[in-house]
Amino acid sequence: MSAEQQNMRFVSELTKNTLALILAGGRGSRLSHLTKWRAKPAVPFGGKFHIIDFPLSNCVNSGIRRIGVLTQYKAHSLILHIQKGWGFMRGEFNEFVELLPAQQRIENNWYAGTADAVYQNLDIFRNHNPDYILILAGDHIYRMDYGPMLAYHVESGADMTVGCLQVDLDTAKAFGVMGVRSEDPLPGCGENGLRVIEFQEKPQAPKSMPDDPERALASMGIYVFNRQFLFEQLIKDADTRSSSHDFGKDIIPEIIDKYRVMAYRFRDPKSGRQAYWRDVGTVDAFWEANLELIGVVPELNLYDKTWPIWTYQEQLPPAKFVFDDDAVDAKPERRGKAIDSMVSGGCIISGSAVRHSLLFSNVRVNSYSEVRDCVVLPDVNIGRNCRITKAVIDSHCDIPEGTVIGEDAAQDAKRFTVSEGGVVLVTPEMLGQERNYVR
Repeated sequence: MSAEQQNMRFVSELTKNTLALILAGGRGSRLSHLTKWRAKPAVPFGGKFHIIDFPLSNCVNSGIRRIGVLTQYKAHSLILHIQKGWGFMRGEFNEFVELLPAQQRIENNWYAGTADAVYQNLDIFRNHNPDYILILAGDHIYRMDYGPMLAYHVESGADMTVGCLQVDLDTAKAFGVMGVRSEDPLPGCGENGLRVIEFQEKPQAPKSMPDDPERALASMGIYVFNRQFLFEQLIKDADTRSSSHDFGKDIIPEIIDKYRVMAYRFRDPKSGRQAYWRDVGTVDAFWEANLELIGVVPELNLYDKTWPIWTYQEQLPPAKFVFDDDAVDAKPERRGKAIDSMVSGGCIISGSAVRHSLLFSNVRVNSYSEVRDCVVLPDVNIGRNCRITKAVIDSHCDIPEGTVIGEDAAQDAKRFTVSEGGVVLVTPEMLGQERNYVR
């Protein structure tokens, strides 16, 4: 595409006639105890958001205002968040965010896979009568205008289009990898089309791109389908007993030889380079992606007013930093301060120091404590005289006075979960503070 075309916003009949379906039923087991009582899309991210807010905001900002969210695993907090924060759509204009929990509409089973989740709600989607259906993962962090991808899908005459990342060959081993063939430039794009001719699920030897031997095209789990084509393939897949009913494992490999499947490269519209995208599926990745945001010029700019991330925002007072006392005799200084950090509303930094950390809403750090290289989720209280380093503190933890975390890996492992990268995950249950009492 030309620079001018790349910067265009495709809010058009294409986006208006598209139904977006966000697959948000994932267990997210690699996030350990962060997803013990919540689905992965409901995990807080970025100081005030939830992971689900990113694909939802992408839809709204792209002009797609008919959205279904398919839920399953421990979805209560996710449903509550969407009800509170995403009820601003106008039904009179046929706008909605529709919650679609597993409800055994067709069979006496829960969702068996990503394709089955869509199949079990086909009657609902038929009634919405879209021209195109956009399938999205609900557990990734990125900002994307889906309009250009829809335009590419239509201009290329595709039955299905797969959103793809350009990744190095070693990284590609963790993804579904597209083998592609370059075609003539598309009429409205001015760039070559990429026809998918092969699909490999997590290959040990990924195929490189035609124009870049060092990189591969990896699936983002984002798909555009022509409506009727999708319905036909889902019914066919549902009738195949050997299928695992998954888009990546079953649908794509089955159709690439018989139908026109195209790959769409997700790139920054200004630079043409690979755009920001993060899978925060592990504790290490979650910790790192959050702390990236506090950089001077982070790749993901949450302050960009042209592409806001929408969310439910609790009404809270501003963050407060109190006490400015120098050290006296044997007492250390008692000074409330945050350095190279992001601090959300409702926080009180009381005579303590926060360094290179991200604090979500309603966090209190009490006197003489130091928090360094940490991600602290909402409604946490950190007692006096604590030292906490390189940790993720889950919501509603009450850290006892004098607690030391992140200085002795062996001791940390006895009480908490320590990731491969040395990040300490602390939850209320690990502190003996049961919040989700079962019996």
